[in-house]
Amino acid sequence: MTAPVGTRSSADLIRAEEPVLAHNYHPLPVVVARAEGTWVEDVEGRRYLDMLAGYSALNFGHRHPALIEAAHRQLDRLTLTSRAFHNDRLAEFAERLATLTGLDMVLPMNTGAEAVESGIKVARKWAYDVKGVPADRATIVVAAENFHGRTTTIVSFSTDETARAGFGPFTPGFRIVPYNDLAALEAAVDETTAAVLLEPVQGEAGVVIPDEGYLTGVRELTRRKGCLFVADEIQSGLGRTGRTLAVEHEGVVPDVLLLGKALGGGIVPVSAVVARRDVLGVLRPGEHGSTFGGNPLAAAVGTAVVELLETGEFQHRAAELGTVLRDGLTGLVGRGVVGFRARGLWAGVDIDPAIGTGREISKLLMHEGILVKDTHGSTIRLAPPLTITAEELAMALGVLEKVLRR
Repeated sequence: MTAPVGTRSSADLIRAEEPVLAHNYHPLPVVVARAEGTWVEDVEGRRYLDMLAGYSALNFGHRHPALIEAAHRQLDRLTLTSRAFHNDRLAEFAERLATLTGLDMVLPMNTGAEAVESGIKVARKWAYDVKGVPADRATIVVAAENFHGRTTTIVSFSTDETARAGFGPFTPGFRIVPYNDLAALEAAVDETTAAVLLEPVQGEAGVVIPDEGYLTGVRELTRRKGCLFVADEIQSGLGRTGRTLAVEHEGVVPDVLLLGKALGGGIVPVSAVVARRDVLGVLRPGEHGSTFGGNPLAAAVGTAVVELLETGEFQHRAAELGTVLRDGLTGLVGRGVVGFRARGLWAGVDIDPAIGTGREISKLLMHEGILVKDTHGSTIRLAPPLTITAEELAMALGVLEKVLRR
């Protein structure tokens, strides 16, 4: 007989997953049972400082009181209607999200990958209906080393063979150019181009930040060439980089914005395509949809997330504490760290391969009570909740120094 969850150890639970869960993840061997703020606790009661924040899904920490209250309040009233009917929470969510981002219309979805897929469909429809691209000829230009999700369409334009191998045939209509290369981008854009789809900061690639002026150049090029600029801010947006959106570091307003992760406050999956009226306005009833997209519970939580961001407090914290993070990492360069890239409370840290792989360093940090995640060889990512204190951040950096010294 299977033992109740509350009586099973971390090791028992990890072993229990092996025969019944698809092996599409390779998690660190920690089993989280409770969480509050920046801290999580495993089934044995060991506490860990969360320095990953669900890849930015937990920008406001675990179980933020305002978000939990909004969810509880909505759970007592209404959770789902489908979009066959209107619900009383969706209008406010769309109004406030559009205002926050400086755009006009919202297409609510659930996951980040859904937002990207939806953005691709909208861009193609716009190309045919507005730009006049011949049927089935629309192209979208993307950047190498991108990460936009793992659906069959999205892996079709990935350069990560782990994500691609074994999943063909691939969807046509995409052109891949080097990231941070305006000349290559210009050469790839032609009369068939519906959109340029980019991450303002490439998260999965190791928090890769483009040169100053790149995003401005992309904005100017897409305007001049008559195509859309689609910014995937699913990881970089909603306060993470010290601004509401990462494109704001260059004062850029894209035509289409893709949001997710933090938009659900770490409570429910919420994503959205936010765009100009003339772009999202191309959709007609029946052309796109989602049973759960824009559901009342998601809209209530999403509205509470927007309300937190409207104060500017979290953007300010990310910018201010980002200086502490950069200063701490600068002091580790040459002492186990060979380089890093940081913007706001987000950093990709390249560990000296002679010391260990990113996963090995992540496991050592886990044993010291700090949770991070590796990516690409010896790189680890740091993305704590924006609610972290300066003392907690300093503690995490101190533990990293200790692990590297060892």
